[in-house]
Amino acid sequence: MHVHVHGPDGEAKFWIEPKVELAQNFGLSERQLRQVLALVESHERDIRTAWQQHFGP
Repeated sequence: MHVHVHGPDGEAKFWIEPKVELAQNFGLSERQLRQVLALVESHERDIRTAWQQHFGP
């Protein structure tokens, strides 16, 4: 399970399973990555729920 994050400066992919962590980064700064990581962690439950509704369990 993963989530893609797109911004004006680039994009990144974060694994959600088995734990939230950066998988790939294409152009985002360290500061942007920290901000995105905090958002992904704070919305992890919502992301998991949306993923399961879209792709199935």
